[in-house]
Amino acid sequence: MATIKDVQPIRSKEDLDNMKWSLKRHCSERDYILFLLGINSGLRVGDLLELKVKQIRGKNEITVKEGKTKKVRKIHLKQIKEELEEYIRTLGDTEWLFPSRKGDRPITRIQAYRQLNKAADMADISTGIGTHTMRKTFGYWHYKQFHDVAKLQKILNHSHPAITLDYIGITAEEIEKDFDTFKL
Repeated sequence: MATIKDVQPIRSKEDLDNMKWSLKRHCSERDYILFLLGINSGLRVGDLLELKVKQIRGKNEITVKEGKTKKVRKIHLKQIKEELEEYIRTLGDTEWLFPSRKGDRPITRIQAYRQLNKAADMADISTGIGTHTMRKTFGYWHYKQFHDVAKLQKILNHSHPAITLDYIGITAEEIEKDFDTFKL
């Protein structure tokens, strides 16, 4: 299993689309929705796996108490609500959003890791993929869209902006590239 340090965000839209396709085609709708929710919320996999259907059904946003930090975060679901609702309709009477086939419990982190790696292999994505890829991908694309490291640092509950930049894989080289086109 890859360590968190080895795991990378998915940095290309094409790879993101290929990963989504691969999860739907070669894994399951459950695994696709796990990935979709992970890359759109920035939640850690442990927090994702603890989600229950009743927390999500019909909601545009939810409040989650993070397992690691014990901090409360508001998660916006509006952008992916339609896909979430469609998926929830297929679940039957399970209480878990990501149910295991082995009884009344969610899938394990190891199972999530296996499914993500299976999809990455099928999508020919060779960068380090792990369960933390979802959170790092969220951070990477949030930063790329808004260029606000302070806000992202707060979302991810990091203690310093440098930690956030390192975490999402924004290197000094990438920062320098911005200056190639910067002019006032």
